[in-house]
Amino acid sequence: MEIFSDRMEITNPGLPLVKTERFLDSPPRSRNEALASLMRLIGICEERGSGVDKVVFETEIYQLPAPSFETAEESTRVVLFAHKAYKHMDSQDRIRACYLHACLRYVQRDPMTNASLRERFGIEPENSAMVSRVIKETLLSDLIKPFDPEQGKRHAKYLPFWA
Repeated sequence: MEIFSDRMEITNPGLPLVKTERFLDSPPRSRNEALASLMRLIGICEERGSGVDKVVFETEIYQLPAPSFETAEESTRVVLFAHKAYKHMDSQDRIRACYLHACLRYVQRDPMTNASLRERFGIEPENSAMVSRVIKETLLSDLIKPFDPEQGKRHAKYLPFWA
């Protein structure tokens, strides 16, 4: 674990058992079931697979930049960012937040909307065009898709690309 002035990075050896973009919806899996069972038995872990969901949910509640999940050289890294106002987030920060928001809403069985993303970013309804641009960029990045391909823009709903 490394702590910087603008972020915290947590690195583990080994690649994840699921793709990083599917962390929110994949069921929990253990590399070492015997060790996981012992840790459950003595109360060290829950092994419900809800840790990432909790982290993403809390970053939304506190309107923090979305975490970044990365893999490189046989390791997995999670980067948690310090608070950054929407206006100081770059395009990649916003796209990542939009995608993870769509994932979180999907696992909660409630598609993402312009209104839900505005709430996530703390943006007033009269500035909905700002969020519409983020949704458009995330659609162009192929990270989200329309809930209904025939939907109008006014009450559009969105899902993660894999849903």
